[in-house]
Amino acid sequence: MSLDLFLPDEEAARLFGARFGLCLRPGMTVLFEGPVGAGKSHLARAAIRAMAGAEIDVPSPSFTLVQSYETEAGEVWHADLYRLSHIGEIEELGLAEAIGRDILLIEWPDRLGLYAPADAIRVTLSYEGEGRRLGLTGPEGFLACLAGKP
Repeated sequence: MSLDLFLPDEEAARLFGARFGLCLRPGMTVLFEGPVGAGKSHLARAAIRAMAGAEIDVPSPSFTLVQSYETEAGEVWHADLYRLSHIGEIEELGLAEAIGRDILLIEWPDRLGLYAPADAIRVTLSYEGEGRRLGLTGPEGFLACLAGKP
């Protein structure tokens, strides 16, 4: 199943990210794709805050590669794999073990190689004027949650 949305500004992206986060469950992996500055971290941050609390500090994992958060929904891993130097680091970072168990939000998923789950939710962001175009593919139940359907 797929979804195509236009997010006209940062606030629309934040609101969508929050709704997105509330639909995530343990075992789900989200792969965020798009150019630098397209809003991957912004969406992930909004999702994490929706799960962990609006006041939580959510720094970009650009330099640490991975940040993890304890939430009521379960453990959430936010990874930025842009600076990954070799595929073996996926295991060193603990991501291989977390896939299928925890909630993973992964930026630059092309670095995952064979570790990328076939059933992952894929979010693609691109520039469109002052806003962003968001394409999403994922399981029907997840998309129904986003639409507010039980």
